[in-house]
Amino acid sequence: MNLAWGDDPNDFFFKKFLGLTSGPQEIGNIRSSILFSLALVWFLNWFIVFRGIEKGIERANKIFMPLLFFLTAILVFWSLRLPGALEGIKIYLKPDFSALARPGVWVDAFSQIFFTLSLGFGIMIAYASYLPRKSDIVHNAYTISFLNCFYSFFAGFAVFSTIGYMAHHTGAKFQEVIRESIGLAFVAYPKSISLLPFLPQLFGILFFTTLFVAGLSSSISIIEAFTSAVMDKFSWERENVVTVLSILGFSGSIIFATGGGLYWIDIVDHFLSHYGLVMVGILEAVAVAWIYKAHRVRDHINHISVLNIGRWWDISVRYVVPGVLLLLLVNDIVHEVSHPYGGYSWITIILVGRDWLIYTLFAAFIVAMRPWKKTLHIE
Repeated sequence: MNLAWGDDPNDFFFKKFLGLTSGPQEIGNIRSSILFSLALVWFLNWFIVFRGIEKGIERANKIFMPLLFFLTAILVFWSLRLPGALEGIKIYLKPDFSALARPGVWVDAFSQIFFTLSLGFGIMIAYASYLPRKSDIVHNAYTISFLNCFYSFFAGFAVFSTIGYMAHHTGAKFQEVIRESIGLAFVAYPKSISLLPFLPQLFGILFFTTLFVAGLSSSISIIEAFTSAVMDKFSWERENVVTVLSILGFSGSIIFATGGGLYWIDIVDHFLSHYGLVMVGILEAVAVAWIYKAHRVRDHINHISVLNIGRWWDISVRYVVPGVLLLLLVNDIVHEVSHPYGGYSWITIILVGRDWLIYTLFAAFIVAMRPWKKTLHIE
């Protein structure tokens, strides 16, 4: 199969590479190239998590994280030199405050920050369990949040400067160049790369290598969160847990390697990340602030941290966070009822999106209700 993007990346990506069908109800054939890539990613996830914390995840992160930032820095400084890049940067740095009046923007923002900070997945809880008991929580929280936001902001320069170059080169308006995230990453951006006056192949390799490293590091974290939880809950061996999880995960994700897979992953991603993470955020806030009590958590945090947090944290966790998330969630559900997501039919939304979310939450609830197989002592 010829993997060159050609003059029409849109036609190549959606028709030739994905073999996109007419809708999610038409599954289509399994795409061998996508299936192979899927198997490779699951194998890498299995191999790294299988090896444990020090030999697997820690060693991988020591390679992936510096590599990710290094590749991103190359993309940023390279793209800033392109003609028209400045126009893209101006749009990037000019905020549209009117968008703050749209509730959907806030839901998307919360979902995005939940995802980038790995909130609601159990990743932070899993990784935190490997830290020394008296680690400075406040310092770690501020550092992680700042670096996460800084990286996202920094990487945005590469995206907007390159899209600005494409708009400059083609004479199209900037808004016409930008599409949805999947189209931006795999259609608009490759088109921009193909228009580069020098070394477009190298730039393309750097861009997709960056995407691959970012995606792989995220998937490793998600699998480790589930693996560590099952290990602690049932006292099962790491090797057995991650092997079974990888086999089940690969088998369940084969549907995404079909001609209709893009529709399925679009709907599933929307419901799990858009609704699932927000719902988990509400439940976590309630559990911490109302069941365990926010002041007890704050006292412990301040006891082991150099920089203390005040009572504002209690108010935020008790009222602000769950209240805002609940308000946005209800508003989005109301909008969803009148305007089904993505223009999909209701039967598709129910079977693929809503039910997938319900089954996931139900399975998580069943596992959570199982008694612990061993006693954990927390000092």
